[in-house]
Amino acid sequence: MIDIVGDEHDTGPPGRRNPTSTLLKNLRHDIPASVVVFLVAVPLSLGVAHAAGAPLLAGLVSAVVGGLVASLCGGSALQVSGPSAALTVVLAETIAAFGWAATCAITAAAGVVQILFGISRVAKAALAISPAIVHGLLAGIGLIIVLGQLHVVLGGAAQGSAIANVLALPGQLVGHHDQAALIGVVTVGVLLAWTRMPSSVRRVPGPLAAVAVATGLSVAAGMDLPRVDLPNGLPGLGFVPEAPSGSWAAIAAAVLSIALIASLESLLSALAIDKLRDGPRTDLNRELIGQGLANVAAGSFGGFPVTGVVVRTMTNFEAGARTRMSTILHSVWILGCCLFLTDALRLIPLAALAGLLVYVGAKLVNLTSLREVRRHGDLPVYLATLTGAVAVNLLTGVVAGIAVALVLMLRRMLFSGIHVEPDGARTRVVIEGALTFLSVPRLTTVLAGVPERAEVTLELFVDYLDHAAFDCLRGWQRAHERAGGVVIVDEIGHPWFGRGKAGVPTVRRGVASRVVPRWLAPWSEWQAEHLELPGQRGGSVPLCRGASEFQRRTAPLLRRTWDGLADGQRPHTLFVTCGDARIVPNLITTSGPGDLFTVRNIGNLVPHASTEADFSVGAAIEYAVGLLRVREVVVCGHSGCGAMKALLGDAPTGFVRLGGWLRHGEQTLRRRESEGPVLLDGARPDRETDQLALHNVVQQLENLRSYPVVDAALARGELRLTGMYFDVGKASVYLLDAAHRSFTSAASPVSS
Repeated sequence: MIDIVGDEHDTGPPGRRNPTSTLLKNLRHDIPASVVVFLVAVPLSLGVAHAAGAPLLAGLVSAVVGGLVASLCGGSALQVSGPSAALTVVLAETIAAFGWAATCAITAAAGVVQILFGISRVAKAALAISPAIVHGLLAGIGLIIVLGQLHVVLGGAAQGSAIANVLALPGQLVGHHDQAALIGVVTVGVLLAWTRMPSSVRRVPGPLAAVAVATGLSVAAGMDLPRVDLPNGLPGLGFVPEAPSGSWAAIAAAVLSIALIASLESLLSALAIDKLRDGPRTDLNRELIGQGLANVAAGSFGGFPVTGVVVRTMTNFEAGARTRMSTILHSVWILGCCLFLTDALRLIPLAALAGLLVYVGAKLVNLTSLREVRRHGDLPVYLATLTGAVAVNLLTGVVAGIAVALVLMLRRMLFSGIHVEPDGARTRVVIEGALTFLSVPRLTTVLAGVPERAEVTLELFVDYLDHAAFDCLRGWQRAHERAGGVVIVDEIGHPWFGRGKAGVPTVRRGVASRVVPRWLAPWSEWQAEHLELPGQRGGSVPLCRGASEFQRRTAPLLRRTWDGLADGQRPHTLFVTCGDARIVPNLITTSGPGDLFTVRNIGNLVPHASTEADFSVGAAIEYAVGLLRVREVVVCGHSGCGAMKALLGDAPTGFVRLGGWLRHGEQTLRRRESEGPVLLDGARPDRETDQLALHNVVQQLENLRSYPVVDAALARGELRLTGMYFDVGKASVYLLDAAHRSFTSAASPVSS
């Protein structure tokens, strides 16, 4: 029996509960988590606004207004929304072009676009964007932030572009460094050192600690530095965003840039938290609508654009939050801070916020993600996105990344699926994947290199073949055969090429018949394809051809597995089954080399230990249980068993040893007479032989207990006995439920 318990971050398991009790129980976790997120959010909100050149209070307004709306309306229970470093670059450009009041209107318009995204249900389409593009874009944003804020940390001012920041950086490094540089360096140093502090110390969020230390140092030393400039209260509700003036194309680009970046980061953050927690998955379309409403509200109240922020969301989860009440309360605490702790916030040096942004920007250049991208062969996509974002702008970076990803995809389709393999005196041309008109140039080049009059095996592992590719293959085959060569078409899977030659091509993948892979199907189902060439691969004997097929196709895949088994076997199961050719133990149990110690005989019989007429089965049992220490013994019967027919009186005559062996099944006949029926999926099988086969499995399990080695292992709790039945016609496996004297489908749970 499997016990299902509520997870620490469960968002609402089924069952009736007292709403008040549940709320109070969750609040014990949500309130402390909301305080931790609040302590992280305040310095980050101020730093992000400062980096973008927005009023510092705008960052806090967004954390309060936007964070609250997104928490109430979004599709993720634990997602924390607020100002994000990912938007600082595009916001800085927008503010410089249109002014702050117009930027607020653009933020609200971007929110409307996000709402339209959510209503049109395109959220999942965003997941089609390559992770290399996403990570490259984030790295580009991080690099731009670092290059700009590093100048501020060193006591200077950021330049107008990332390239200008790079060119001016050497002079800034060797120039005069004042008190602001000291505060910036201290902030970065505390953040770097904080990750190595004891866990008890790290309960205080690193950003809060760094800003607090830098602020305390500046105040204690009496430093005269630019500090956070906040008004005496929140802006009045009379604030009205101004409609931007200028090029409509530039306005539309700004709106779209904010909407796309905010949507993408929010979706990525929601998916990241979904991977860590149990419970319902995020409704991505609702999340976009919630983020859009949050940006409409934030822009209307003079705030910074809002996104779901990965750093805050992860902090919320790790702090133990259970419901969206944690994210709601974090906005409430920020509001209280704005109303009652304004004087404390005014003490924070701007250099400390710049140092915080340098650290956050550097974290966006995630080396773990870079290694993952490189392993998947998408490093060019990553670099193109990063370079475009840094050198031009963010949208250019995305477009460049998509273009390179498409080029790589086409290259992989054109080159990776067509190659030549040596095959003794023959030539083997292997074609894999989708073969379309795009592949024809590469296909023609490969086929042109095949020697004239050679015997060629053309192996097609294709899951789609279009007209242009078919014509290319068909034309080459005819030309090669006219020149005296031999072409053997070996089509694995759906017969795309064969149906085309027959004049009835399959034009869509969806209507292609599902074909059993030939390494699983009986030889008889595919050997007939080659009867016209009996000399192929060692002759017409199926087993010889099958051995050749194994050596060439399967052995390379399993060589490491067999290499690990070279010094001895360690099977986990003794599998006793009938010698019937229709029963393939490894296939019906999804097992492989080294898993099963298999004993096969007529009728899957286990002679009682007291019987001395046959020692082979008993020797196998003692060896498997006593020496190999298998953990399970399975007895598997099957439908249509010839041994059961013989026991019921339909035994062939003239076979002395067969008759002597079947005497071990007489106990099964007596059991059928004395015991009630054994059911199969709650009913008796129609055929009497199948009814007897079920009794036979139960009887052989009892016979196993007569062996001292089995009985001792059962007593120690080291062995389990399992009854199994295979319905050949239905290709269905059933397991014995001993408690209910019934065999139930292997897809259903069985009580021990």
